[in-house]
Amino acid sequence: MDLGTNIRRRSMSALFATVALMNTATVLASTAGTLIAAEAGGPAASGLPSAAGVLGTALGALLSGTLTSLRGRRFALLVGYGSATAGALAASIGAVTGSVVLLLAGLVVLGLGNGAAQLSRYLAADMYPEERKGFALSSVVWAGTIGALTGPLMIAPTAGAAARLGLPSLSGPIVTAGLAVGLAAVTSFFLPPDEVTESAKPEGWAVFRRPSLRLPLAAMVAAQVTMVAVMTMTPPQLHHLGHSLDVVGWILSAHIFGMFALSPLSGRIADRIGGRRTIGWGIVVLAVATALAYALPTSHTSGLPISLFLLGYGWNLMFVGGSSLLSGTVQTRAKGAVDAVIWGSSAFASVGSGHLFGYGGYPLVAAVAGALALLPVLLLVRRTATPE
Repeated sequence: MDLGTNIRRRSMSALFATVALMNTATVLASTAGTLIAAEAGGPAASGLPSAAGVLGTALGALLSGTLTSLRGRRFALLVGYGSATAGALAASIGAVTGSVVLLLAGLVVLGLGNGAAQLSRYLAADMYPEERKGFALSSVVWAGTIGALTGPLMIAPTAGAAARLGLPSLSGPIVTAGLAVGLAAVTSFFLPPDEVTESAKPEGWAVFRRPSLRLPLAAMVAAQVTMVAVMTMTPPQLHHLGHSLDVVGWILSAHIFGMFALSPLSGRIADRIGGRRTIGWGIVVLAVATALAYALPTSHTSGLPISLFLLGYGWNLMFVGGSSLLSGTVQTRAKGAVDAVIWGSSAFASVGSGHLFGYGGYPLVAAVAGALALLPVLLLVRRTATPE
């Protein structure tokens, strides 16, 4: 797609802003939802809110990919963020009234907006030439840094504000998430109208028959499952150890900062050495991260913050590396199908990590997640002689 400089700059600015707002909303809602579920149903239930969110994200990726192919990126994002605003409202009502079922339903619909936000990285890459696609998509991923800096740090203040208003304290972050995603919906209006340029015959699910898809899909699924499993159980672990929401917030800030802040560096790496080697480095970083979480599960001053930061950056390397291998090779609808698989698989990680945490604690979660992170090595070794 060859766009004028002004149109491309306007599009990138709008994509950056909406992704930043959506990431902030997701951090607030998922963290507060996890703690609400843990209080209501114990450790085994603590993974349900994250599972609801990633299930919604998977559905949102499918919906946004299809709508982008049929009606263009602007329409797809408007639908995604508009739906997410309604979901945030439902989740807020559930948090205020104590209805976990309504909370979970709202988080599923909120996830539709996150699915649209995730697909935005490909929309950015489509606007740049081949040699700059990695940097372009990583620039949009980098927008999540806003969520890393503001989302977790807003948990305690918004919870305090809700308590002062006579509401359940954990409803505060979820109500604030609704305001953020509503602003994302408004911001998406600033995207310039675009034409549908993809062929009328979509690839859809048939894309999974491609051998070239195996490595990027396996890498992104493994990274997502590993990251979600450990990250989801970190707030309950800290809560179990008696730490305050402030401690939970700043450790999650370190994690989400690792997920997004170094994205431009990951994009440069992918453009320079290729997506496959970038994935390899990501596996190494994830292995170190999970080993630290296993060895130092109670170290809230050094071990866990470093582990969670590396967990985020290892995910980022594998996510950017895998996305760069896919960008430009499949249609947007097919990319939505790929993202649906990635996020759908992490829903199982959310639920499974809760059961692992209840059975063997945080170290067991870290050990299983670390083993899963190593699985793409099999495809890397098999393809060492294969050019990208």
